[in-house]
Amino acid sequence: MSQPIIVSASPHVHSDRTSKKLMYDVVIALIPAFLVSLYVFGIGALIVTAAAVISCLVFEYLIQKYLLKSEITVGDGSALITGILLAFNLPSGIPIWMIVVGSLVAIGIGKLSFGGLGFNIFNPALVGRVFLLISFPVQMTTWPTAVENQTALADAVTGATPLGVIKEGLMFGETMSEIGSRIPSAIDMLLGITGGSIGEMSAIALLIGGIYLIIRKVITWHIPITMLVTMAVMTGIFWLVDGEHYASPVIHILSGGALLGAFFMATDLVTSPMTKKGMIIFAIGIGVITVIIRLFGAYPEGVSFAILIMNAFVPLINTYFKPRRFGSKIKVKIV
Repeated sequence: MSQPIIVSASPHVHSDRTSKKLMYDVVIALIPAFLVSLYVFGIGALIVTAAAVISCLVFEYLIQKYLLKSEITVGDGSALITGILLAFNLPSGIPIWMIVVGSLVAIGIGKLSFGGLGFNIFNPALVGRVFLLISFPVQMTTWPTAVENQTALADAVTGATPLGVIKEGLMFGETMSEIGSRIPSAIDMLLGITGGSIGEMSAIALLIGGIYLIIRKVITWHIPITMLVTMAVMTGIFWLVDGEHYASPVIHILSGGALLGAFFMATDLVTSPMTKKGMIIFAIGIGVITVIIRLFGAYPEGVSFAILIMNAFVPLINTYFKPRRFGSKIKVKIV
């Protein structure tokens, strides 16, 4: 025989969808949120995003070529997405050198130290973000806010995020009625005219991108919807019991990194479970941990920590919720 017959493990599915195409679908889905960030933060958002993307691409190339001496995979889109998502989790006024450090950690430690795309346990962008948050807490929590007709980074003024305002106010004995006048309205949070990381403000833009990914079948609804519903139910219970000391579910869903995390980071194909049941358990865990950190932890936000914690449980979830092997016997009970 001139041509060898290659027998590989099932499933045997023929499709024109490649990892590269999936990655660039994610990039397309992130465009609406990026455009909003440019409108709100001006050139600052562009500088942060460009620095993160370029750094991630350069570090992936250099590490693979000179340290690992492996195949160069810069063109597959994964490093590009890591750079964009890292940028989306940063304030627009953060120094460029910190972005470079975060990119090195995201690519070098979060991704390539595990073997590259498909082998990393944790979401690389969140590894970089959490490293920066722990190492440089002041710079990572200094939030430039939206300024009318803002055209330059220097025009920005600093302010707290809605969750930060609530956390600080409650710590000093204020009630939600007193705090309410200092936080953006639901409409402002929908549109993105708030303080925060450059990619997490506009709920509408993130929902558009998330719906696009679901329609394109890049992701399924199981993780984002389950995570958001879990957060809404938990925060809703506390809010109904004591609305003066707990924010409403609307505020928790529309502010912070809930939507960005639900649609774009928790759904990472490499670091999320394989089965639908596993995805639901995974998403419930993220929602529960996020709410616990937000309500009772030191940080006003908890999405990044929650996703990374649940990333560590993914191998266990995959082991327990295994799909039935093709050709396996099914026990039928006859009554």
